[in-house]
Amino acid sequence: MPDTTANASIPEVNHHYVALNALNDTALHYVSAGSEGTPVLLVHGFPETWWAFHRLIPILATEHRVIAVDLPGFGDSAIAPDDYDSATAAEALQQLIDELDLGAVHLTGQDISGPSTFRLAAVYPELIRSFAAIETGLPGFGLEMLADVTHGGSWHIGVLAAPGIPEMLLRGREREFLAGYAYPAMCATPGAITDQDVDEFTRTFSRPNGFDGASGLYRSMLNEGEEIQALAAQNKLQMPVLAVGAGSGDFPHHTMTQVADHVSAAALDGVGHYAAMEAPDALAQTLLDFYRSIDA
Repeated sequence: MPDTTANASIPEVNHHYVALNALNDTALHYVSAGSEGTPVLLVHGFPETWWAFHRLIPILATEHRVIAVDLPGFGDSAIAPDDYDSATAAEALQQLIDELDLGAVHLTGQDISGPSTFRLAAVYPELIRSFAAIETGLPGFGLEMLADVTHGGSWHIGVLAAPGIPEMLLRGREREFLAGYAYPAMCATPGAITDQDVDEFTRTFSRPNGFDGASGLYRSMLNEGEEIQALAAQNKLQMPVLAVGAGSGDFPHHTMTQVADHVSAAALDGVGHYAAMEAPDALAQTLLDFYRSIDA
């Protein structure tokens, strides 16, 4: 197992590793909190790990069993395989749910985990009690346009998606990339992302090939639009879906109404892209209200 003696943690969680067939029996890292209530599976985006939820987890755990995972290639999970994509991530999440015997979960994902969590919900609906999509979209429904710099898209997507380029350009500059660009560019809450947060994220992305997980998901995003469209047409989601957007943006809601039949929306006013770190109390209340409405 990876050495996590220097990793950041909180008293409320326990750390675990599990070997999954989807990852050629390499280790997937996750944390758990809470022991009662319906299970919640938290899935991070980029540039994040499970740590993005560390302020949210203790609040949710007062009513739920909470699992927050490091996706393959992120955090303290094993480095992603060469052919890693959103389908592989979805299979890893499905196998994790089965391995832990969670039953149907409140699936809650954000950002670039959107295609993986949608795949999981579409292919394995019996494992999903509800689906909360936070600040996320889907390829085939506009997400890939975020890479189009000619229309205001983000340059880092193309950099991360190009094989070998992240190691060439970002190796040894991980902290500068994260603290100097990624977090300031998409955070609207001064002080929300602390030095401790940056230290923890830098620790994991500074691993050899530490950006491989993100690279695989971004490459996948740029190529899977037609596949996601077909999957949505064949397997329109029937479980309750909550689309959570920051500020006045309705992109998550607009996307989810095209792929699911029972969609509600929530907006976190004055919050940027990193909702779980910028407004953990408001996001937790939004999620708890949503979960309660279903569990009742």
